[in-house]
Amino acid sequence: MKNIIIILTLIVSFAAAAQESDYTISSYLDAGVKAPNTHYIGEAWLNRILQEGGDLSYNVVKATFKANSTLDWHKHSTAQVLIIVDGVGYYQEKGREPFVMKTGDIIKCPENTEHWHASSKDNDVTYLALYSGVTPTEWTEVLSQEYYDTIAEKLKAN
Repeated sequence: MKNIIIILTLIVSFAAAAQESDYTISSYLDAGVKAPNTHYIGEAWLNRILQEGGDLSYNVVKATFKANSTLDWHKHSTAQVLIIVDGVGYYQEKGREPFVMKTGDIIKCPENTEHWHASSKDNDVTYLALYSGVTPTEWTEVLSQEYYDTIAEKLKAN
């Protein structure tokens, strides 16, 4: 009986120590915070999973756009990678044709390339954005609801 009590005490001690780990753990499953409606129409949520600093030279942000939500034209001072983890959306770079992005797609947007990305008319979209630097996004032009609706109809027909 004495041995069982000692073993249980050790197990509880190790379990408690494991909970107080020095590891930094975050989850992309957390919804994050609702973004203010400044450069988009609709509803968007952001989770800043990892931020550049120290030995980390890039940022990882999860964004979820509810169906029929648009993001304005913008560009970044460094390349950006979008990993679509759930849903369906649209992506377009200035001067190029728009396309449908969907779960599993990985899109690389070159540095200083004007672009927009958004959910589709009928589906939410969630993606991880990977980029380096701390320079803020440069917002270049409002993406009108009319333009978005035209693109949505065009892509729906394809």
